[in-house]
Amino acid sequence: MNRIFFFTLVLFASICIQGQVNTDVYLFDLKLEGGNIMLSNPKNISNNEGYDNQPSFLNDRTVLFSSTRNNQTDILRFNIEAGSTTSWITNTPKGSEYSPLKIPNKNAVSAIRLDLDGLQRLYQYDIDKGNSKQLLEDLKVGYHVWYNDHILVSSVLVKDRMDLVVSNLRDSTNYTFQKNVGRSLWKIPDSDLISYISKEQDVWQIKSLDPISGATKKIADTYKNAEDMCWLNNSIILTGSQKSIMKFDTTLDIEWNPVITFKQDEINNISRIAVNPSGNRLAFVAEESPTVIVQKQVEAFNKRDLKAFVSCYRNNVLVQRFPNDTMYVGRVDMTANYRRFYENTKEAKVEVTNRIRLRNKVIDEETSTVNGRKGHQVALYEIKNGLIASMTFIFPEWVTEDAESIVNEQLKAYNNKDLDAFMGAFSEDVELFTFPNKLDIKGQAQLRKSYSSLFEKTPDLHCDIKNRIVIGNKVIDEEYITANGSKFSAVAIYEVKNGKISKVTFLQ
Repeated sequence: MNRIFFFTLVLFASICIQGQVNTDVYLFDLKLEGGNIMLSNPKNISNNEGYDNQPSFLNDRTVLFSSTRNNQTDILRFNIEAGSTTSWITNTPKGSEYSPLKIPNKNAVSAIRLDLDGLQRLYQYDIDKGNSKQLLEDLKVGYHVWYNDHILVSSVLVKDRMDLVVSNLRDSTNYTFQKNVGRSLWKIPDSDLISYISKEQDVWQIKSLDPISGATKKIADTYKNAEDMCWLNNSIILTGSQKSIMKFDTTLDIEWNPVITFKQDEINNISRIAVNPSGNRLAFVAEESPTVIVQKQVEAFNKRDLKAFVSCYRNNVLVQRFPNDTMYVGRVDMTANYRRFYENTKEAKVEVTNRIRLRNKVIDEETSTVNGRKGHQVALYEIKNGLIASMTFIFPEWVTEDAESIVNEQLKAYNNKDLDAFMGAFSEDVELFTFPNKLDIKGQAQLRKSYSSLFEKTPDLHCDIKNRIVIGNKVIDEEYITANGSKFSAVAIYEVKNGKISKVTFLQ
C-alpha cells in the first residue's frame, strides 16, 4: 500500500479550491545599440508570495503593477530610483484591481476592478488619495489602453471571447471594431495608432487600429501565438516565450529573433511585458520555477494540507498511469480522493530521492511511507501557466535486473555510431513514442532506417547521461545530446522486456 492506492476509488465532492498563479515582476535596464538589445541590472521588484502581475510604467521612474496582499489584489507603485516599493494606490477590501495604466493628462490611473460579487468594471483612481469612480457602464472590460484622455480601446469580454471596443467617454459611445481579439493593447510610439492581437486566424496577427477612422492593417504574425507583446520604439516589437525574450523589427525582419534566453531557474513562462517611455527599462512577468511548484505540493502532501496541495493543480488537472491511462480528471475528484485517503491513513509521507527537470516537466523519483509500509514510484508532472496540468505515475510493474545494463549497451553503440550493436539492444517489435502516446517508429526496419540516416548525417553525434532513474523494468534518462554543433537536453523512458528494449518514450 502506498500514496496512490486510493486513486481507484470512485468519489464525488462539491469542493473546488481556487488559486492564483505565483508570479513575480522583473525589471531590467535596457540598451539598444546598432539594432542589438542588451539587458542588464536585473531586479525582482515584487518578491512577494502570490500574484504579482501586469506591470506598466507611470513614468520613467515608476512601475505600477497588481500585487497580492491580505487575500486581495491592489495596485502597487515601485520607485525605480529609490529601489523599493513606495506606496499602495488602491485598497479595496470588497474587490481587487488589475491592469493599472496611467490616464493621460490626469493625476490618476485606471484599473480593472473585480468585486467579490463577480462584477468586473473599469475604474479611475486618484494616485495620491486613492478615490475611485467607475468609467464605463455595462462593459466587462478585460484589458484596455488609452488613446488619449477620453478615448479608450478595450478588449471586452463577450460570451467566450473578447471583442475590440473603442469608447468615447465624452459622448458615452462604444463601438465594436472586431470580434475575438487578445489582451495585449498598446499605443504605437510616434503614431496615432493602437496595436492589438487578432485571433481570427489559426496564426494570431498583430494589427494596427486607427480609433478615429476605424482603419486596420496587419503588422506581423505573433511569435508562436504569444499573448503578450510591447513596443520598444515605433518599429521594434518585443515578446516573451518560455524563458526567452524575442524581437521583431517591422522595417527589417521577416521572422522573430531571440534577444536573450535566461538560464536562471526562477524565470519561466515570461508573459506581461512593458517598456518605459524613454525605452531604457524593461519589465516583465515570470512564473516561479516548475521545481518550486512541484516541491510545494510535495510539502503540502506531507503536511496533510489538502487545500494547499490541491491549489498547486489546474482545475482540469489530468491524473494518469503511464503512459496515458486516465485515472481521473479535475480538482473536484482530486480533492475527494485525497480527503478520503487522509481519513484512512495515520501516516503518509513521500520523500523525493531524485529529480529531473526538462523545461516545463518535472520527474520525481519518490519513496513513500503509508502506515509503516514502504513504496516506490515515479511521478511525472507537466506545468502550464504556473500550475500542475497533469500528473503521470510510473510504477515498478516488475523488476528486470538487466534493464540498466541493456540501456547502457545501446548508449555505447549510439555514441560509437555502431548500427548493428545499437539495433541488437532492441526487440523486433520495438516502438518509439513522443510522450504520451504519439507513435513515431514501429519495428526494427523503421528503427534501422531512421538511425542509419542519423548516424551517417551526424558525425559529432554524442549523448551523455546527466541523471538516471531506474524503476522496475524502466530506465528514465536525462540526456545531454550533441548533434551537428547543437547541444540540447532530452528525456527518454526505456522499457525492457525479455532482455531487449521494447519501447522508448521521448519527452520534449
